Amino acid sequence: MITSLLVANRGEIACRIFRTCRALGIATVAVYSDADAGALHVREADTAVRLPGAAPADTYLRGDLVVAAARAAGADAVHPGYGFLSENAGFAAAVQDAGLRWIGPPVQAIELMASKTRAKKLMAAAGVPLLAPVDPAAATAGDLPLLLKAAAGGGGRGMRIVRELDALPGELTAASAEALSAFGDGEVFAEPYVERGRHIEVQVMADAHGTVWALGTRDCSLQRRHQKVIEEAPAPGLTDELRARLRDAAVAAARAVDYRGAGTVEFLVTADGRPYFLEMNTRLQVEHPVTEEVYGLDLVALQLRIAEGAPLPAATPPPPSGHAVEARLYAEDPARDWQPQTGALLSLAVPEEPGLRLDTGYIGGDTIGVHYDPMLAKVIAHAGTRAEAVRLLARALERARVHGPVTNRDLLVRSLRHPDFADARPDTGFYDRHLPELTAPADAVAVRLAATAAAVGQAARNATDTTAGGFARFGAWRNLPSQPQVRRYRAEPDGTEHEIAYRRTRDGLSVEGAGGVEDVRVVAAGRARVTLEHGGVTRHYDVLARDGRVHVDTACGAYTFTALPRFTDPADRTEPGSLLAPMPGTVVRLADGLAEGAAVAAGQPLIWLEAMKMEHRILAPASGTLTALHAVPGRQVEVGALLAVVTESPMDPSEEQPV
Repeated sequence: MITSLLVANRGEIACRIFRTCRALGIATVAVYSDADAGALHVREADTAVRLPGAAPADTYLRGDLVVAAARAAGADAVHPGYGFLSENAGFAAAVQDAGLRWIGPPVQAIELMASKTRAKKLMAAAGVPLLAPVDPAAATAGDLPLLLKAAAGGGGRGMRIVRELDALPGELTAASAEALSAFGDGEVFAEPYVERGRHIEVQVMADAHGTVWALGTRDCSLQRRHQKVIEEAPAPGLTDELRARLRDAAVAAARAVDYRGAGTVEFLVTADGRPYFLEMNTRLQVEHPVTEEVYGLDLVALQLRIAEGAPLPAATPPPPSGHAVEARLYAEDPARDWQPQTGALLSLAVPEEPGLRLDTGYIGGDTIGVHYDPMLAKVIAHAGTRAEAVRLLARALERARVHGPVTNRDLLVRSLRHPDFADARPDTGFYDRHLPELTAPADAVAVRLAATAAAVGQAARNATDTTAGGFARFGAWRNLPSQPQVRRYRAEPDGTEHEIAYRRTRDGLSVEGAGGVEDVRVVAAGRARVTLEHGGVTRHYDVLARDGRVHVDTACGAYTFTALPRFTDPADRTEPGSLLAPMPGTVVRLADGLAEGAAVAAGQPLIWLEAMKMEHRILAPASGTLTALHAVPGRQVEVGALLAVVTESPMDPSEEQPV
């Protein structure tokens, strides 16, 4: 029996595994980098071991340090979670060589599935349908579009869509460089890119006694940058025949490598219902909770049971019940090329209602750093039908209190309520088609009312006479009317500015101007709660002011404002053409031949930054000359750091457009 388990991971998945360990009476051991010294998974573990450093390559990817930590803490088993070393056959072997129990599949199964190219050959021999590979060197226009993929890893790293043949060599080079940086292996392969395909996967669970469970299907088609955002089980809109084909193929894949433990077989399903094998993930998936909710199982507990040598509890899995949907809450700005966000997380709270589940690696008061994935939490809803689960999840996210860096919360709510998703028509091109409408500014009147609530709340906090309940009385007024007071706010993340004017009267606060919204009446003005009436409708607003920002939550949405004037955008203090770091990160490479004095073209990628496991390109703002270059590969930079300066070339008079 396992008595003490080390989780070779961090954040949400470490906390998730610890939860099961506590229920089973297993002691827990965390590992942590210097950047994670105060992290939630460290606080929740019974024991914790430091991995010196901050970067993943120095800490969570150092298998030797993790094994040493397990032995030092007296653990007798290691669970890898997902990501990091979870699909590293060498690490699995090292764990076992140290006399520790490995919570995962056999080393040989990991090796066979580690390379996508080798896995595809194996699956072809097992009769699993595949997309025909394309030799990039021999590709023609008729082969387009192509999808380039890293052979040794996933998560969207090293993946590129190629729609023009002339772009293929450059994209191959870029994909290979990213794959080498992320996985230590620059091998890249090409296959046909399927437009509007669906990402469907099957959860398998296998023991050492010959039993293999196929636990239904999941749809993970809503993705950004080839990384999943919303997942659900079962996958909607599949025929019974297709479901059976996918289950049979997944079981065949597991048996082909003598699999044990939890794994996921991923397929691409075309618009006309043809499935093709993508890969097998030899670990627990991020989205495993939707399968747990539908089948009433604890997959981590089953992993531990199988690792202890026990059989699965039955020859066949339990029957599924209802539908589950999961949304990944990321600290990122979808409207700005999904830029990851960092900083203090003031609040993170999701309504506690029947059918809702929160798996998180953060709580209010934690700090979101630059070194790791920007996922904060997963919110899961389970209900009797798909429509009920989607409605429950959208409403829970809408009512959630998430204060701090910008997140994708609003995008998630709008995605769940979009007709294409509501009608069970998700596909991998969803965000390519709909991102502009999903990230459009919120309703202008709603934003101005929220800004009004922010101003009224500030007035209440400034009032000298306040009741015990926190509501301002604004008493002891003179007969002379007071002068209007004006507060200005900038809404985040769209940057629109709002000016709110109010006046104190003997009856309380009177709104004089709300950015063009008329007839706003203050019903109650509290330090943390404001009630306004507009158009005959009364609305309540919860207001939290911290560090120059004001977070306003309502029953139907949330808004964040920056009080003005307070902070100046770094771009306002720099010369034209300055390229500033949009986020903290590491410079990973520069464009070939980039140096001061080089000619650049508008929109040309010049600098690549890596932040929170994602690469971001810094583009030339105009055609001209690079007059300064401060970016150096390997150097870490802070947000707003000056990377380079492009001096725009004067326009040739012959190029001027007639007025």
